[in-house]
Amino acid sequence: MSAEKLIVDFVNSQDGRLSTVAKDIWDHPQIALQETYASELLARELEADGFSVEWGAGGMSTAFVATWGSGDPVIGFLGEYDALPGLSQTVSAEREAIESGGPGHGCGHNLYGTACMGSVMALKRAMERDGVGGTIRYYGCPAEEQVVGKVLMARDGVFDDLDAAITWHPGSTNLVWNGSSLALNSFKVNFHGVASHAAAAPHLGRSALDGVMLMDVGMNYLREHVISEARIHSVVTSGGEAPNVVPAFAQVWYYIRAPEREQVDAMYERVLDIARGAALMSGTTHDIEFIAGCYDVLPNNTVSDLMLRNMQAVDDLAFTAEERRFARQLQATFPDKAVQGAFDRMQKSTQKDTISESIENPLWTQVLPHADAGLPVEGSTDVGDVSWITPTGQITTCCWPLGTPAHSWQMVASSGSSIGSKGMLFAAKAMAMTGLDLLRNPDLLEKAGEEFAEARGSVTYKSALPDE
Repeated sequence: MSAEKLIVDFVNSQDGRLSTVAKDIWDHPQIALQETYASELLARELEADGFSVEWGAGGMSTAFVATWGSGDPVIGFLGEYDALPGLSQTVSAEREAIESGGPGHGCGHNLYGTACMGSVMALKRAMERDGVGGTIRYYGCPAEEQVVGKVLMARDGVFDDLDAAITWHPGSTNLVWNGSSLALNSFKVNFHGVASHAAAAPHLGRSALDGVMLMDVGMNYLREHVISEARIHSVVTSGGEAPNVVPAFAQVWYYIRAPEREQVDAMYERVLDIARGAALMSGTTHDIEFIAGCYDVLPNNTVSDLMLRNMQAVDDLAFTAEERRFARQLQATFPDKAVQGAFDRMQKSTQKDTISESIENPLWTQVLPHADAGLPVEGSTDVGDVSWITPTGQITTCCWPLGTPAHSWQMVASSGSSIGSKGMLFAAKAMAMTGLDLLRNPDLLEKAGEEFAEARGSVTYKSALPDE
């Protein structure tokens, strides 16, 4: 039996175990930095399988690193497990919360962390049987939804000795993600004023809300003078308690994004000036609460091409008629043109003439060859920070119906179903086989490293987080 078949057979034999773990995490969703249930469950499973576990990576209580093997090369697998607030949902095609206002796995991270666990377990067995040297690590990464977990871990050097990193994300198609993403700064601006009676003594008050509103005016003018690919979005998280009280405190939370880290840095300096100006105009003071700052993803075609070959070699994803029926029911609840939009995007992401799946098919099983120039992702991910430290590859597999809106209750429902489990198992096999290839073939690792060094150029990774 080949090592590749051993990996596939092992993951198939663990279907019940891995699906149970994924559903258990789905049943106990916890938001960023509170993922005690998922992290402890995954770490316990890995410890029982012979991995040594160290807690507190990046200073986070729900982060851990599980290690097996010794020596070089060192291959890392990035796992995630945080949920999103307000998305509690049953496995149903109707909006039905399990807990009103509760969290839910609206990005499939219950599958994400579990697949990577299955990968390192399968890879461990192949290494043991064939005497393959090296070290494999599972990184339990919290708080991806706040774009901070891997950022804190990267800042503290947790990934510095990796020769390569492998990961995935649930999706609606089977594709290697060989494009980039948007770098991001997430921060809150707190304005502090003076409370007063808004009618009897307005002249004695200094409105913190005025500071927020004036800042937002400045930010809106800034939009005209940034690159077209940049994004600025915000919410006012605190604006006062009552109209007849001049607010002494107000807060606005911003995300600013751009295709490159240095572009975000330049925008952020202008934003700080706007905050200072708003405070001066409103007669208030202000401070910045920096939440997170991440890099864009640096693609590595060597690892990406290898992951594609392994996805094509496995190519065993299949869905039942009942799963397709449920998928169509979910699609019926999507916004207009969501499915068409997803189909159009896939045509841009891959070699168009290779698509054999129909838009009428809700669950795609075809492995799509990626386009030579990967399509950028409009969102941001802290995988980007890892990709500027070591060659990194990422795939997506079909865990949701085509067109599923991101961060939606429909995504929660599919991630808790057998549809999500099947995509998860497919990803686990392809990732483990990729890890095995990198461990067995020094030339591949050297090629990936050379490509990484050339793409990174003179840039040395430095965390976007402020020193404090």
